[in-house]
Parts: sequence; C-alpha cells; structure tokens
Amino acid sequence: MKNISWKKRFKIWLYNFYPPYIGAGIRIKKIAKDLSFFQVEMKLKFYNKNYVGVHFGGSLYSMCDPFFMLILLEQLGSDFIVWDKVGSMVFVKPGKGKVTAKFSIPLEDIQRIKSEIESKRKGEFHFSTNVVDETNDIVATLDKTIYIRKRGRLPVQNG
Repeated sequence: MKNISWKKRFKIWLYNFYPPYIGAGIRIKKIAKDLSFFQVEMKLKFYNKNYVGVHFGGSLYSMCDPFFMLILLEQLGSDFIVWDKVGSMVFVKPGKGKVTAKFSIPLEDIQRIKSEIESKRKGEFHFSTNVVDETNDIVATLDKTIYIRKRGRLPVQNG
C-alpha cells in the first residue's frame, strides 16, 4: 500500500475536532501511514449517555461511519468514485466505559475490488466491524455497503 502524505493524515486527524465527534467524545487514536487502518474510541461521559446511562446509539454509529469509505478512497485512488450506500448497526449489549472500533481492509481485498471494478465498472461491497468494550466484549456490530465505480461515464446498455 502507498504512503500518504503527512498533510493528508493530519487532515484526517483533524476529524477529532469535527463538531459531532467533539460533542460525542469520539477520538481517532490510531491512523496507519497509508490510511489503511483506523482505531477510534469513545469514553462514556455525561454528554454522550442516553436515557438509561449507556452510550447513545447515534454516537456509536457516528464513531464508525466514515472509515471504510476513507480507506477505500485513499487505497483505490482518484480513478474511482466511492460512496457509502447502506449502513446499519446491531446493538448487542449496553456500551459502558470506553468503547473501541478498528477499521481495515486487507490489501488482497483492495486489489480484488480494484480488479472487479476495472472489469465491471461498478459494484457494491460489504464491510463490517465490531465496537468492543474494555473487556473486548462486542457492544455493537457495524455493517456497511459501499458503492464503487470507475470515474467517467458508464456505458449505455441496450435492451
């Protein structure tokens, strides 16, 4: 995988100051130099608790939202359009304390996606990760569907 400039990594690190992330107490803790891996965490605070005193579900989803798309945007390059299409989260148990989510897409998968898009021009790809608590118990599972297509006009299909 390619190395990404420190300026681009810094720009993504600045997401730590994105108002929804500040408001929820979300922090990007680790970023790979090539933007192929992210680790995000959120501590339980008075301002991100829900009515029953555990992590607010919207904050749990927000902490996971952009990272698979960011990895794909950077790893595939500017010849591809990458959009989040579907996202869902299944809440497994109440989130208490610090929760963590890790995001990565193996190089083999990036190459397979690139090859498939080169031949089919577009496709939808599914990714998932878990949000875990401090004892590594699953708090929630995120599933994302990402739409990817080759830049430029798609060929017109007859029939």
